[in-house]
Amino acid sequence: MINLLKNIFEDKNSEFKNDFNNLELLCGLMIEAANTDGDLDNREVEKIKNLLINTFQEDLDNVNSMLEKAILNRNNSKSLYYYTSKINKNFSDEKKLLLLETLWEIVLSDGELHDYETSLIRRLSGLLYISDVNSGNAKKRALNKISKKI
Repeated sequence: MINLLKNIFEDKNSEFKNDFNNLELLCGLMIEAANTDGDLDNREVEKIKNLLINTFQEDLDNVNSMLEKAILNRNNSKSLYYYTSKINKNFSDEKKLLLLETLWEIVLSDGELHDYETSLIRRLSGLLYISDVNSGNAKKRALNKISKKI
């Protein structure tokens, strides 16, 4: 009986830890995308925060905490392979497409699209096993969302 209760609590803790790790992955990758042009501005950070809360249904306090941590560590960033390998293990294909769309929104949110940002998204698409067609469609959806907000 005690072992059963321990297993239940351990499962809940590991589920929370997995969600928190997913948030860390999302924040790290999104900050990496926003910082690709060498300029991480407030519009991009606010866009990331809103996307994490509204699109990925993350908790505001957790988002604020994890974003702060990701921003402070942006120059000590992990490799793209680190993020994408974990994402490939933990995310469904639909969630990976949603992530790619949100990354497009982030890099487009400052009103400029730099070659570095386009290159990053292309590399991420390949590392996440997303076709060029699906990446292009994600970009179009992101552009439509941004143009509706303007």
